[in-house]
Amino acid sequence: MADIFTRRKRSEVMSRIRSRGNGTTEEALAEALRGAGLTGWRRQVRIVGRLKDGARFGVRPDFVFRSARIAVFVDGCFWHGCPRHGARPSGNRKFWLAKFARNRARDRRDTRRLKSCGWKVLRLWEHELRKSARPALLRKLRRHLPAET
Repeated sequence: MADIFTRRKRSEVMSRIRSRGNGTTEEALAEALRGAGLTGWRRQVRIVGRLKDGARFGVRPDFVFRSARIAVFVDGCFWHGCPRHGARPSGNRKFWLAKFARNRARDRRDTRRLKSCGWKVLRLWEHELRKSARPALLRKLRRHLPAET
């Protein structure tokens, strides 16, 4: 189906759409954590750090276990290019491939920055939050969390 807007107008319209986060995936993980009795986490806490060159940075993981210094990101299968479930749109292919590459580069950069400041980083795929996959997800989380959590 042809677009009713010019390329410039479509870009303007799309630029005005603001993200509301990945609430459904975050809520699914929060539900799993609560159900398993895991405590000590907060959502959307900004972690500020300093790089070796003195530059400051800020990262906002989906979940933070501050006392254990663990940052958890839930990566959407579409937006982060899951090898099992990541769909590749056929229209505007060049744009989408570049977009996915930028997302993965940002993920690697944020992970590297947090690790350099002494944080452990866990990256979960959206498909790991399915109810059928929850036991494996909880085992994975418990392996990395302190026993009292």
